[in-house]
Amino acid sequence: MSDNITVAGVSVDTRHWIGGRRVASASTFADYSPIDGRALGEIARGGPAEAEAAVAAARDAFPGWAATPRSERARILHAIADGVEKRIEELAIVETTDNGALLRSHRRGVMPRVAHNFRFFADWLLRLDHEDFETRGHTNHVSWDPAGPCVLITPWNAPLMLATWKVAPALAAGDTVVLKPAEWSPLTASLLADIAAEAGLPAGVLNVVQGYGSEIGDALTSHPDVRRVSFTGSVPTARRIAESAAANLTPLSLELGGKSPLLVFADADLDLAVDLAVEQYDNAGQVCLAATRLLVEEPVAEEFTRRFVEKATALRQGDPRDEDTDIGPTIHPRQLEKIDGFVRRAVAAGARAVIGGHRKEGQYYAPTLFTDVAQDSEIVQEEVFGPVLTLQTFTGEDEAVQLANDTRFGLAATVATGDRERAERVTARLVAGTVWVNCFFVRDLQAPFGGSRQSGVGREGGTWSFDFYCDLKNTVTAPKGWAKDHG
Repeated sequence: MSDNITVAGVSVDTRHWIGGRRVASASTFADYSPIDGRALGEIARGGPAEAEAAVAAARDAFPGWAATPRSERARILHAIADGVEKRIEELAIVETTDNGALLRSHRRGVMPRVAHNFRFFADWLLRLDHEDFETRGHTNHVSWDPAGPCVLITPWNAPLMLATWKVAPALAAGDTVVLKPAEWSPLTASLLADIAAEAGLPAGVLNVVQGYGSEIGDALTSHPDVRRVSFTGSVPTARRIAESAAANLTPLSLELGGKSPLLVFADADLDLAVDLAVEQYDNAGQVCLAATRLLVEEPVAEEFTRRFVEKATALRQGDPRDEDTDIGPTIHPRQLEKIDGFVRRAVAAGARAVIGGHRKEGQYYAPTLFTDVAQDSEIVQEEVFGPVLTLQTFTGEDEAVQLANDTRFGLAATVATGDRERAERVTARLVAGTVWVNCFFVRDLQAPFGGSRQSGVGREGGTWSFDFYCDLKNTVTAPKGWAKDHG
């Protein structure tokens, strides 16, 4: 079997990247394209041995990388960004083939954002300083010390962008990294290893290991030499990771699921509100931040629904490589089954599908909107992670907020209103890590990002990322007692 596969004309090495070299495994797993179900190739399937080797490589490389001046770390991160920008087309087509997201989005938004992730944290590093302050004549100096090897476990819905959202600040902080990409979309992580090596990143500073869930994950997250674990994914997996990391008290950053609301008030720009609602079908609904619960004030609910149905049914679903496609496939047959199970149970419980509610040929699921749903029903309370929305009505701010907050999640919320004071009142009462008002998915890397309740633990972004990936130290110095004064 060849160690390389060709995806849309791009050569991708299917082995792990450990200690600056390619490493094969005794076993492999098949990677399939969700576009047509075609097998893309066999991927090295790691386990405890590969986990141990990757952590050892990161541990051995850590002292040198931690001692590397900030300016040099920043230079290398910018060089990685340069490499990403040179290969945007290759990265875009490989990721689209591997996970089914729109090629046009990868070209114009996602892959440029990957490069920006590295540039942003490289630049932020160079201005990362607290001002010294005095305590009874003593000087306090706060510094960010690199923490050590980090295990970063990333999801399949935006593989490279979400991986580099973690990799970039960890490397900037002076940490070394073991990246474990999702087994359903591993290919662009391998390409990232190539790009980082070409940019001059020292061997062992970034390691990439592939494998299935707990087969390799438990060995990584429970390793005593790992100093940080960052994970994006489901709540059940997060619980397992937390249990695994607990023995070593390894700090965790967890960005988990969501069941976010979109609150539409009667005074909102209705066309804008409809556009925001239809946007929740992006990436076939496979977005943790998606506002899948549409909460609409009663006086405009009928007109909102009419406009929504008109706009949503005009969406084009099909091959994500086509420029005119709006919605691609779901990632995997198992995910398709999960989505269909949610829909069938919702119908059995009395929900009415205004649009959709059925599979299409291949791994495609029709955009679906349910009405007549109970607040305590599964379809309202649990994350589907597919193109399935619910619509409920409310009468006034109190009921809107009560419905919005009535789940175990708290990742995000969106509010559509024409009243600035109402927006301020409502957003103050919402339980969410991010609230958008009359917009959606506007993210600045200097802002904190994370979830409340079971949507996560901790915040990353800007200085918050360095707070996590570093050990903060305060040095208190007395004004006297020096045997030698260097003037």
